[in-house]
Amino acid sequence: MCAAREGRWGRRQRALLCCVLVAALEAAWGQLRYSVPEELPKGSFVGDVAKDLALQLAALRDRGARILDRGRTRYFTLHANSGHLVTAERLDREQLCRLMERCVLRCEVIVEGEMKVYEIEVEITDINDNAPSFGEAENELRMSETTAPGSRFSLSKARDPDMGMNSLQSYELSGDEHFSLSVQAGADGEKRPELVLAKALDREEAAFHELVLRASDGGEPSRTGTARIRVSVLDANDNAPVFSQAVYAVRVPEDVPVGSTLLALTATDADEGLNGEVKYSMTKLTAVQTDKFYVAPETGSIRLVRSLDFEEDDSYELEVQARDGGGLSDTATVSISVTDVNDNAPELTVSSALSEISEDAPSGTVVALLHVQDRDSGANGEVRCSLVGDVPFRLRSSVGSYYSVATARELDREEVSEYNVTVRAADGGSPSLRSSAVLALRVLDVNDNAPVFAEARYSARLAENNAEGALVLTVRAWDADWGQNARVRYRLAEGRVRGAPLSSYVSVQAETGALYALRSFDYEEVREVGLWVRAEDGGAPALSSNVSVRLLIVDENDNAPQVLYPPAAAAGAVWTGVELAPRSAEPGALVAKVVAVDADAGQNAWLSYELAKATEPGLFRVGLHSGEVRTARSPLARDAPRHSLVVVVKDQGRPALSATATLTVVLAESVAELLSELGSAAAPAEPAGSLTRWLVLAVAAVSCLFLAFLLLLLALRLRRWRRSQLLPPASGALRGVPASHFVGIDGVRAFLHSYSHEVSLTADSRKSQRRWAADSCCNTLPARPPPDKAAPLLGEDAAGARGAQPDALPGLKIFFAYAYKPIPLDVQTCFMNIQL
Repeated sequence: MCAAREGRWGRRQRALLCCVLVAALEAAWGQLRYSVPEELPKGSFVGDVAKDLALQLAALRDRGARILDRGRTRYFTLHANSGHLVTAERLDREQLCRLMERCVLRCEVIVEGEMKVYEIEVEITDINDNAPSFGEAENELRMSETTAPGSRFSLSKARDPDMGMNSLQSYELSGDEHFSLSVQAGADGEKRPELVLAKALDREEAAFHELVLRASDGGEPSRTGTARIRVSVLDANDNAPVFSQAVYAVRVPEDVPVGSTLLALTATDADEGLNGEVKYSMTKLTAVQTDKFYVAPETGSIRLVRSLDFEEDDSYELEVQARDGGGLSDTATVSISVTDVNDNAPELTVSSALSEISEDAPSGTVVALLHVQDRDSGANGEVRCSLVGDVPFRLRSSVGSYYSVATARELDREEVSEYNVTVRAADGGSPSLRSSAVLALRVLDVNDNAPVFAEARYSARLAENNAEGALVLTVRAWDADWGQNARVRYRLAEGRVRGAPLSSYVSVQAETGALYALRSFDYEEVREVGLWVRAEDGGAPALSSNVSVRLLIVDENDNAPQVLYPPAAAAGAVWTGVELAPRSAEPGALVAKVVAVDADAGQNAWLSYELAKATEPGLFRVGLHSGEVRTARSPLARDAPRHSLVVVVKDQGRPALSATATLTVVLAESVAELLSELGSAAAPAEPAGSLTRWLVLAVAAVSCLFLAFLLLLLALRLRRWRRSQLLPPASGALRGVPASHFVGIDGVRAFLHSYSHEVSLTADSRKSQRRWAADSCCNTLPARPPPDKAAPLLGEDAAGARGAQPDALPGLKIFFAYAYKPIPLDVQTCFMNIQL
């Protein structure tokens, strides 16, 4: 017993060694083959898959590897930690591969990270674990006592599910000298036992004979099975039933309905009466035969009891016995071939698939691995796979019955964010059967789109004097990406306005793109602001785009007109804006021109002139748009010599703003007459003595001021001389020209050219004198009188005049200054400055 067990384990070790050698040779071809004996306990070692496939255990654990399960019984398990393939349950070769000489189980191992499938074949070798067995433990034969010696009778065969030497090898008969055993080999090599009558029977001597039929296999140790045979000796029956054919063959499709008659057998018996009655039965009984077929005892017809399946078994062999009433019998073999029908649709299984893929994945990236099979055979089992619809994927045939689905081009999530890829499998049957599998694939976003503004450029109008924080406009940008990559934030580009940072004027809300004014704008200072707004997404790296924004400041009527001429009256001035108009002037003659400007723009700066008040309403008129004061008619003798005109200057804003200018027009033919009129108006009722007293006080005050001026001038000269010793002289563009000779109009300086006349007056106009200044241009300082010349108003002539004319006006000097300056309408006018 111990020797037998050691021999059994030695064969197993040799089988495992062969398994390892075969696996090493075929690992290079992506296919592994192992061989293990049957009846191994659960968890038994089959092969080292990780070693044979040259896979690292760490990578195997990280990427994941598993046995594919397509709805079939799983016989093996892969240990991820060790990479070993082990049995998942006890394997019984006779149960797994019935009637198959070579028992091979196949499985597939998929490595998830690599999207690769490896086929594994495991051959289950037979061990002698089954003893031969007979279908019936006890059989009864009936023989006539007249049966001739040498007659043969078929016996039931023993069955041994093992293969090779472990299967049935021999029969032995024991128990009686009247019988012997003959073993015949059939066409298929199967051994068929026959009982041979060796000696004539005598019923009167022995009515029954007990025999034992023993079947033995070739295993070590050998296993046996027995059947008891009881032979009943009958009276004479001369003829045995005879079948019309020794072998019956029939082909039926697998979809033949249950209950159909497949074949009718016929056996005849020449005897009469009970010896001629034939009954049919199956002698070669198996569980499959009894479940699927039925032989009618009376008619010999074979009916289908259970549906056929070509994929389960494509052929069956039955032995039918015809026995008469006298105990004689005959046997016939029935061969039933099952033809395939296209009754199985292709089975499409998703072995491995990705649920999401990045849109920047390269073309050819494998997203799924599918397995297809059809249980039918021939053309019915030929499967063609295809993709349904226009999708950016392609189907490629992989190892064996595997197909891979890969990208045909780069994906764009902004075009399609999700795909439902339908893989369809169709067989070659008629009609064709189909099946399909749907792959749901979500495309992950990549930051490949910069924000896009709704408009190519933006512009807005903002009224000046706006409130701080006022909303100017809102810029909008959209990003075609998704999630954080589509989150847009706004900010201002760097810039400056009038030397100040742009951020001190406007700001943009980062989330909404709203542009706000941070200060109140003044159209007269800033009329337009140009800036750039940047939209930046939240990707890594971030993408951005810029848009130009033009902010136009709209003018409001917030500046009243400003009168440049006539100038406003200074404190203490007697006259201002005095104009001379000859009494002989024609209607329409130019008397003066009111010059005004408005700092606003557009309609708010359009000025109109209107004569609001006049001493003689009908004598003068004012140009509506020019501001020119002209005579409306010729002056008359009854018209007063001096007229006061009030001119209103209005702009066109809403509401309109205005300013007034006052002009004094004197009607006179000469300067002397003009001065006489002005002199009479200066002090009409003051006596000469009082006037002389005031003149003396004025001369004293002027002398004191002059001495103070000389001292100040001397101090300045000394200071300048000291500074010139310390610092180099500075150059000036207009040295020596007083700043008072420049007048500013809206930021523009105009240079005044003045011409002066000096006139000496007394109460008697005959003694009055006039002389031109030595230097008549005011771009130099007025020349001081020569020391050898006495002032005519303070010398002897003046004294004589005082003695001759008690009402004389001593020391009265009148300067006439004519100024030419540029004005908007290129009109030249003159004005007078009168000094006491």
